[in-house]
Amino acid sequence: MPMKSLILIAAMLTVRPAFAAEATASPPSPDTPLTEQQRAFMKWRFGMFLHFNIGTFADRDWASGYEDPGLFNPAKLDCGQWADAAKAAGMTYMVLTVKHTEGITLYDSAFTTHDVTLFKNFRGGRGDIVREFVDACRSRGLKVGLYYCFPGDYSDEAHHNAPPPNMPNLHGLPIEAAGDYVGFMKHQLGEMLTRYGPIDLLWIDQYANKYTGDRWPEIQAYVRELQPRCILLANNAHNLMDSDVLGYEFPWKGELPPPGNTLPSEVCDVIQTGQRWFWTPVKQASDLQSAEQILKTLTACTERNANYLLDVPPDRDGLISGPHLERLREVGALLAKRGTP
Repeated sequence: MPMKSLILIAAMLTVRPAFAAEATASPPSPDTPLTEQQRAFMKWRFGMFLHFNIGTFADRDWASGYEDPGLFNPAKLDCGQWADAAKAAGMTYMVLTVKHTEGITLYDSAFTTHDVTLFKNFRGGRGDIVREFVDACRSRGLKVGLYYCFPGDYSDEAHHNAPPPNMPNLHGLPIEAAGDYVGFMKHQLGEMLTRYGPIDLLWIDQYANKYTGDRWPEIQAYVRELQPRCILLANNAHNLMDSDVLGYEFPWKGELPPPGNTLPSEVCDVIQTGQRWFWTPVKQASDLQSAEQILKTLTACTERNANYLLDVPPDRDGLISGPHLERLREVGALLAKRGTP
């Protein structure tokens, strides 16, 4: 997930935050002209965020990495179904959480055993969800986005996910990363950006963290070297030095780009209320945003030249299902009636 404050705002269960950017100053001007990729990104408009990992099965947004890997068993996993649901809702791109706070990549990494091979109940520990995701996107004409979470303080007693006794805090990365977070992350970013062909969007969470933030320019340069045409988005960056795109994590601050914005921007949001990014059962109507509210926010984003990235998490079977899928269909029907975003 984009790293959220875990203070759940009770009002979000029934009321969306006001668009806090209404009274903000004019947006910053880029120091250099926009690239072809940045200009193209501004036309993507509507995308699907997919939070999916051990947190789906452990019922937590911030997994620590010490959860039982045997819990992970999406028996019906179908990335094609995700992509079909996105297309039907009028979306043009998808972003998958390849590695979240648990530190487990959804592919087999050469630099750690803390990866998809832990999930012995899923295809015998030999799956590659990233490959399935990328192929599903491309076969349906959707842009491919991969998410990677940088280190932070995600595990403690307050969040009910502290490390077991006498075990180290992983800070969102495998034990092999200890002592050289940047070197390890570059290894894994290298895998993501060389195994799967051209990647349209690399979505980085916590780029300015206290552990590696001062070396962000080095990481940017490395990504550019591997895939110069890939859009590099740093979550919550509000300048075009740190990120190709201005990022707004809407559930956190309720902010949109200012009116009149002309710079490439993205607003990420949750279909589930209560700031929940990983799947949770829907028990009452207020657990999901209404289709009308989603369309309202999408319209506001479009008016401000921002893409709207809506998190629609797969369930424990590995499908977008039930009320989540029905809500997406409602959004698609409203968009079809109104026209393109």
